[in-house]
Amino acid sequence: MEQHRTRPAQHGPRHDPAPGPRAPSRPPLPPQAGRAAGGGVARSAQAARPARTPQRRPAPPPAVRRLPNPRLTGLGGGLFCALLMLLLGLLTAALFGGSQTVYGVLFLPVCALTAVWLREGDLLTAPVVVPIAFAVGLVPVADDGGGGTFGGLMGLVTGLATQAGWLYGGTLVAGVIVIARRVRRVRTPGRRTAPSRPRP
Repeated sequence: MEQHRTRPAQHGPRHDPAPGPRAPSRPPLPPQAGRAAGGGVARSAQAARPARTPQRRPAPPPAVRRLPNPRLTGLGGGLFCALLMLLLGLLTAALFGGSQTVYGVLFLPVCALTAVWLREGDLLTAPVVVPIAFAVGLVPVADDGGGGTFGGLMGLVTGLATQAGWLYGGTLVAGVIVIARRVRRVRTPGRRTAPSRPRP
């Protein structure tokens, strides 16, 4: 029988065959090319998405015109009330023959308007400036009796005495509005001052 010859094991480092030619490595793309490629992919994705039709929102209702809401100081409120009452007194003397009743009726809305337009820090001045404005506007309405300055002064005093009801009524209207605004300010939760927290 034939005996197969065994090849003796070779000790030592094994030499690999010489490597063949490698495939040329692909150079990295510049950043601009990468961005361009990314932009192309994003554009193709956006083109693939269906275009959404914009939903039309209902037109807002026309803005309602609000009444002017100025905030007058105590001095500004007094000047406003006095000048307005003087103007109304002149108009009453020219159009209504100096009727003190018409003047008293016009005095009430002026008192309410003054109390509404005063700022919160000067609310207590409304019941004070209102009677002064009533006396200022009563000058052209009062009957001087043809006696010059003294007669005009006596007519003013007589008008204040006879028209005291309108004077007290207007002052009461202003006082009620002031009290209502003060109560509303106290009851409004947003305007309450937060209690101070104890420091650690």
